[in-house]
Amino acid sequence: MNIKKVGVIGCGLMGHGIAQVAAQGGCEVTVVETEQKFLDSGLARIDKSLAKLAEKAKEKGGSFDAAGTRARIKGTLDRKAVADCDLVVEAIIEDLEIKNKLFAELGRICKPTTIFASNTSSFPIAAMAKASGRPKQFVGLHFFNPVQLMKLVEVVRTNETSDEVFAAARAFGETCGKSPVACKDTPGFVVNRLLVPYMAEAMKMLDRGDATAQDIDTAMKLGCGYPMGPFELTDYVGLDTTLSILQGWVKAHPNEPAFQIPKALEEKVKAKKFGRKSGEGFYKWEGDKKA
Repeated sequence: MNIKKVGVIGCGLMGHGIAQVAAQGGCEVTVVETEQKFLDSGLARIDKSLAKLAEKAKEKGGSFDAAGTRARIKGTLDRKAVADCDLVVEAIIEDLEIKNKLFAELGRICKPTTIFASNTSSFPIAAMAKASGRPKQFVGLHFFNPVQLMKLVEVVRTNETSDEVFAAARAFGETCGKSPVACKDTPGFVVNRLLVPYMAEAMKMLDRGDATAQDIDTAMKLGCGYPMGPFELTDYVGLDTTLSILQGWVKAHPNEPAFQIPKALEEKVKAKKFGRKSGEGFYKWEGDKKA
């Protein structure tokens, strides 16, 4: 199964990056949004990113075909435009009901051989696969932010994913310049299954008064060589996003001791302190920089 034409549903934080790396890999890409302003914003991000890549290549004495890459990306508000794509990747809001409705629609729109993939970071792939009506042709393709820079993609298979589809999805990840890792359809896959409980455990230490957020972050950076401590990282990811993931896991797996919701996290989100995106979380932020 050779993936040449790719559809990306959503041109936001993740979707625009997925569209860009697919185009850099030589694929023809159709990216779909719900409103023109969102589409324009995502395409502008792609233009800015491609310009940076061209400038960096020039500084090193090489070249990068920004114009050729951009020419392989088309934007639209019409979901029917992805009907003949070999692969359609969903990168919309983290709401399982909305995702299921989308895949049910795509199942009716797309050609019979189209592979479906979700970029979800937390929801079960099998649930969306069932909604699509094509469980054998469904995988998870979990890219990491920023997609243009992060080298990892998690390729997630369900019990029904065919070997051929899984191999095609993994090859697509390599086409995008990523290093794919395989994972079963387990909560959080590999990275978030380890990362989110780690961040939650740090917040539970704060709840107990074991140490301050700043001292915990310093300990993990200097003691383990991490570029960010757990609180700075949670701020960067988004406290509301982290809480949503944990709430979903606790609901689905109430007896799993690693899935617990810290009071500090609930209080910050209740106060609308979501981290970097809102300007304040466990730290204060000025754009992408910690104040």
